Parts: sequence; structure tokens; C-alpha cells
Amino acid sequence: MSTLVKPSTSLKHLAIIMDGNNRWAKEHNLPGSSGHKAGIERLRDMLDGCREHNVEVLTVFAFSSENWHRPTKEVHSLMSLFYYYLTHEAKKLQKENIQLQILGRRDRFDKKLQSALKKAEETTANGERRLVIAVDYGGRWDIANAAKKLAQQVAEGSLLLDDINEDCLNAFISLAELPPLDLLIRTGGEYRISNFLLWQAAYAELYFSDVLWPDFDRAQLDKAVASFDRRQRRFGLREAQLPKTEVFSRA
Repeated sequence: MSTLVKPSTSLKHLAIIMDGNNRWAKEHNLPGSSGHKAGIERLRDMLDGCREHNVEVLTVFAFSSENWHRPTKEVHSLMSLFYYYLTHEAKKLQKENIQLQILGRRDRFDKKLQSALKKAEETTANGERRLVIAVDYGGRWDIANAAKKLAQQVAEGSLLLDDINEDCLNAFISLAELPPLDLLIRTGGEYRISNFLLWQAAYAELYFSDVLWPDFDRAQLDKAVASFDRRQRRFGLREAQLPKTEVFSRA
């Protein structure tokens, strides 16, 4: 990070939709797998950047529940690359004091990958910072899964229907135990969140970049964080109602 860039003062949970790997590979006349490999290198840079910006949690969208519909060869390549990452990066994450958490379904992965997921999480369990990788994840699935758990409580008689509220549902939403999502970045020039962290992003700041993920370097991250720090987050209130410490200057 440039010495001219100050660490963020309020960004604790950052999420990134890492989009543009295939287009990057195509632009460089490379196979799609090369784009995904380049994307992993970029993730390492983001972890370093998050440390310098005092970010406690980095959540990245690696593979959505809809991505299963991609060509079989591409899906197989992604699964192989994910397995490689888990088996080669866990020790590095442990040394860097980063806890790895996998977000999403696991039952559709083969036993070998499921075992690697479990081992990587166990290896990094004592990390103080957090890297959350969303694989076979969808925001609608997340909300439906939470609703199912609430329905189970009602059926068992441990929760009354009239007592269900946002807090009850939130308790069963993924990442509820972590700091609320502050900033959601999407690279690659698309302007949508593609079923990612729908509930968690309700009051997150959104930042869209035209830069393809393998080219989204530390300077681009610094730019996104600087944009976040210039914003005023009111959470439905008027500016006059906010504590002075929560009022940020605007660009």
C-alpha cells in the first residue's frame, strides 16, 4: 500500500465478487483455467491489503450455486483449482493468523474435496482474522435455509409464530456471528450482486469496478476503500440524527 494511502478507519467486513477471470484469459489468449489461477494470485494480494486496512473479515464469492450449470470441463477445472488452494494455502493462512471459513452447501462436492474443506478449516481454526470463501452458495438459498430452521422451531413448539422477527431470522443467516458487511465490491464491469449475500448486503455500501479480477490490484483496492471512507452511512436516519463520529466527508 502506498504511504499516501491511510488505512480505513471503519471498514471491518469486506466482500468481493471476483468477476472477470474468463474474460481476462480470453484477452490474453489463454485457456479459462489460466484466468482462474491468476485470480488466486490476486486473492493473496487482497489478503495483504485487508491486513493493512485493518479489515477483520474478507468474504469472496468463488462459486455460486448457479455455476454448476457451466460447461462440465470448466466446473471440473474450478473444483480442481479449489482443492489445490485448500491443500496448499491452509498452512500459509495459519502462519498469517487467518481463519478460513467455507460458506455454502457441501453435499454436492465429492468426498475428497469435502475432506479438504474440513481439514483446511481445522488447520486455521485459531486465526484472528477471517477469510470466508463462498462456494456452492446463493443468497436465496441462505435465506430459505434460515426460514426452514425457524419453521422447525415452530413445529417443535420452541418458537411461537408471532414471535418471529428479523432478529430471529438473522440468527440463522450465514455469517451472523461476524461483523456486519460494510462494503461489497464487484469487479469485471457488471452492475449486479448475482444472488450473493442478499440479506447481509441490505445496508452495505456497493462498489463496482470495470477492472477484471486478475487485474484488480492493491491500487484498485485502495481506491475502493477510499471511496467507502468518503461515504456517509445513515442506515435510514437523517444526517442530523447521526453521532458525529459516524459522519464522513463526501467526495
